[in-house]
Amino acid sequence: MRIAYFDGFSGISGDMVLGALVDAGCALAQIESELRKIVLPGWEISAEKVKRGALVATHVKVTAAETHHHRGYSMIADKIAAANLAPRAADRATRIFKRLGESEAKVHGVALEAVHFHEVGAVDSIVDIVGAAIGFEIMGIDRFACSALNVGGGTVKTAHGILPVPAPATADLLTGKPTYASTIMRELVTPTGAAIVSTLCDDFGKQPRMSVSQIGYGAGTAEIKEQPNVLRISIGESAEKEIAAWDEQITVIEANLDDMNPQIYGYFAEKALAAGALDVFAAPVQMKKNRPGMLVTLLCVSSDADKLADLLFSETTTIGLRSYEAKRRVLAREAVTVKTPHGDVRMKVARLNGHILNAAPEFEDCRRVAEEHRVPLKQILSEAALAWENQRGGTH
Repeated sequence: MRIAYFDGFSGISGDMVLGALVDAGCALAQIESELRKIVLPGWEISAEKVKRGALVATHVKVTAAETHHHRGYSMIADKIAAANLAPRAADRATRIFKRLGESEAKVHGVALEAVHFHEVGAVDSIVDIVGAAIGFEIMGIDRFACSALNVGGGTVKTAHGILPVPAPATADLLTGKPTYASTIMRELVTPTGAAIVSTLCDDFGKQPRMSVSQIGYGAGTAEIKEQPNVLRISIGESAEKEIAAWDEQITVIEANLDDMNPQIYGYFAEKALAAGALDVFAAPVQMKKNRPGMLVTLLCVSSDADKLADLLFSETTTIGLRSYEAKRRVLAREAVTVKTPHGDVRMKVARLNGHILNAAPEFEDCRRVAEEHRVPLKQILSEAALAWENQRGGTH
């Protein structure tokens, strides 16, 4: 599993994250190419090496011509959805903005849809957040972790006036996360930076066990005399041993049917999956009096057993069923998006102890792409498998 670890000894901001990714080897041109899919007024992006204290870092700068930028969450989410980005990048960017919006709504006492972002609704902030999500996808990052964050001190000037550091939305975003104040009298963690790590990071504290392959330093805009104003990002493979243990308790529900129209089964299976079944399947059986029938089996979490049993009674012809508890062993799974000549397809990837054991294209994605472009389904399946092998060779 590929991990990114943020070391926020001088805080974190959106442009620092983007700069750290570029410094670690993520091509800015590739990020920009994806960003141009978003409909936004004129903007430019550039990167340069700078010195912050004793360290050399990459500073990413976004310039925009707009003057009015009070965009709401829905408007930003719609722009991301319409951009046809890689699904995981679009999902991460949208979740970051939603979390940011929810914190703004909370501290100002309004509904999410009534929030109009100020600083973070500007083009440069949208580019920072979406660009970071795109960069994470390009680098193949699956999991995120972050150090305790240095929030700085003093006050900060915002669209809502002079506020204490950390700003209220930032403080809300970092609730429950390890932070500390310093003698540096300025804002070190911005709402954008706080939204990124609080949305994506599973762990806060010490660097997890990992084999680091890339390190990048992203520069903040200001020069701070006390210490280098940079964010360090370390990227590499997890060194944690993941053991697929028999530790998941599930309920198995079964029923034998010999008098039901087989057409009903497909309808029932769809309803059962929609109701929370982990899996539904049927097998032919030979029943008493030599009647052919089917064995219908559902797997579910124990809390859903009664609900699914009722569904089995109401939607099929069975007059009895049986259930028992079982243990399930599953591999660590994730979805990784690949680009085929005809569109994006998710790959279902299974790992054990960090090693990839299986990877298969998501059938529904392949079916959708095949129908949209009127090409054979088997062609899209082959293209996705080839794209995965090419991408894996570059980043996994």
